[in-house]
Amino acid sequence: MTSPASGQRALKLLAVTACPTGIAHTYMAAEKLTQAAETLGIEMKVETQGSIGAENVLSDNDVREADGIIIAADKDVDRGRFVGKKVLAVGVAEGIRRPEQLIEQVQRAPVQGADEEAADAGPSKGAAGSGKERSVVYKALMNGVSYMIPFVVVGGLLIAVSLALGGDATAEGYVIPEGTFWGQVNAIGVVGFELMIPILSGYIAYAIADRPALVPGMIGGWIAGHGEFYDSEAGAGFIGAIVTGFLAGYLVLWIKKVKVPRFAQPIMPIIVIPVVATTALGLFFVYVIGEPISWVFTHLTDWLSGLTGTSAVLLGALLGLMIAFDMGGPVNKTAFLFGAGLIATGNQTVMGMCAAAIPVMPLGQGLATVIRRKLYSEQERETGMAALFMGMFGISEGAIPFAAARPAQVIPANMLGGAVAGAIAGMAGVEDAVPHGGPIVAVLGAVGGVPMFFVAVAAGTAVTALTTNALIGLKERAGRAAPAPALAGADGAGTAATDRALVGAPAEAGVAAGSRTRGASPSPSAAAASDASGDGSPGDSGILSGYLTAQTVRVRLDADTKDAAIREMAAMLATTGKVADPEALVRAALAREEQGTTGLGEEIAVPHAKTDAVTSPVVGFARSAEGVEWGSPDGTKAKLIFMITVPEAAAGDEHLRILAMLSRKLMDVEFRERLTAAPDEAAILAVLREVR
Repeated sequence: MTSPASGQRALKLLAVTACPTGIAHTYMAAEKLTQAAETLGIEMKVETQGSIGAENVLSDNDVREADGIIIAADKDVDRGRFVGKKVLAVGVAEGIRRPEQLIEQVQRAPVQGADEEAADAGPSKGAAGSGKERSVVYKALMNGVSYMIPFVVVGGLLIAVSLALGGDATAEGYVIPEGTFWGQVNAIGVVGFELMIPILSGYIAYAIADRPALVPGMIGGWIAGHGEFYDSEAGAGFIGAIVTGFLAGYLVLWIKKVKVPRFAQPIMPIIVIPVVATTALGLFFVYVIGEPISWVFTHLTDWLSGLTGTSAVLLGALLGLMIAFDMGGPVNKTAFLFGAGLIATGNQTVMGMCAAAIPVMPLGQGLATVIRRKLYSEQERETGMAALFMGMFGISEGAIPFAAARPAQVIPANMLGGAVAGAIAGMAGVEDAVPHGGPIVAVLGAVGGVPMFFVAVAAGTAVTALTTNALIGLKERAGRAAPAPALAGADGAGTAATDRALVGAPAEAGVAAGSRTRGASPSPSAAAASDASGDGSPGDSGILSGYLTAQTVRVRLDADTKDAAIREMAAMLATTGKVADPEALVRAALAREEQGTTGLGEEIAVPHAKTDAVTSPVVGFARSAEGVEWGSPDGTKAKLIFMITVPEAAAGDEHLRILAMLSRKLMDVEFRERLTAAPDEAAILAVLREVR
């Protein structure tokens, strides 16, 4: 290591820290790396990629002068700007646990661009024993889903609203007259739906192989979604998009490993790789994958035609299974077009079976997020509300984000619910006179046998919701160490946390990594003497924005388990009068723990909950002399425990801001020592008043 005293330039390092939601771990890792660099006499600048976006951004000059870059992240970070530099990539927990070792290891790290295989191998090859991340496949899939969600929601809601307010029931389905206002709104929504498949594919590829894979991924996804490229009446849907996304990503990775002359290297990522990969993938899909899809579509249609004289219950169940399988893909379209084609012959019962199954997937997934909220992140619950709305209008694509994120649990549940709905509709002889599905067709008078139609939809929805939650629950119990996947996520923790990649949470205020000076802190006794008595009076109003008072501080926690500690702290917070339902608060906090431990290491835990069980934000602090096992990434028991609770309406920014303030300050060893040594509530409040 170069020492400043030697007369040579001091070592200059850069770092990027990021966790899926950019709340606590992003800033804790930045703080630990900065502290370690200061101790070792190394100049370091840290970029944080938090909920509000990148802060303390690394400039071109920073990169040019850097001797190495540490990426401590559980989400994808663009490495293209670091070509020619030594890059070490690890999980964000490693930035918290082993900052000194990372600083040593980055000096021996492979050079980005000069050694693509090592650079792209990810954290597992960066350093022995380094960050245990989710697999590349999981991260890539969730990255694609996160970017797809807004297109599904916006497109689906615009189509649903335009159909409801401007659509007319015709033999061709619900039609909006051309040139009308609602026709234009519908066209805009259709654009959103058209784009969601290539977006899913493109960002799966991007997560695997960075920007050079984006174009082949998106174009491949567009081809997958448009059957006319391979003589099929239906595209391959979201399943085809997942296939093209992974094919594009790994194809680009393979091309990047090809050694080329130095003069050709600059044009590889912007011209050669995208052109070659796009052409190869497109032709491969059209001539190799597309042909079987067309064959399946044709032969499924013929097979269904041979079943029209069989049991209506059996035919309804089969059609429901097919409708629910791929939601807009070839299997779904086969069943739908089969039912629609029979309307003109006077047979409306087959379309009735399809119409009952069509809304089951989005309604079932939306209902699942309502029944067992603790199994889902906030983003999933919001997507669930949109799915419920889309389901009412027969837009089955509302369930695609759930199926793409948890295919092993969601697709079987969807199919079971669809089969139940189709079978009941078939048994009851439900008819549908228009090629559309969902409650909207019954409300507008296109359905014969309306009561049984709603019974079929309700039964299928309930089966889907209950089966989905049961399968997710089984997976949770089978692998408790790993948090459940999600569309957009909660702040995971340590090596178990990861890629709820997805959609950024609202702003975290005023937190940026980088070096700063530490001022002398007043002694607890002096600060306490100059303050009010600590009874929640105005003298306490400056502590964490006034959310923490003497009433919410406990010098000694009696609990010896995580669950008991959360219950004890919830009871303490309830004494403020701001907790309307203490038991609901406990359930919300424990549900958050199921998504990933809130143990941050360094004997710290920050359980938090967003719930309407509290009427306004309130924060509590307690110390445990023996420590409570919290599943922290460094294996330490939690002795300093903060509990942050905010109502749903305030959750957008308050809990993030509080977490950000705490996570940075708690990395200060001297601050933790003073907090641990403070003899009473007044002294604890005096120390906590330093958190800004």
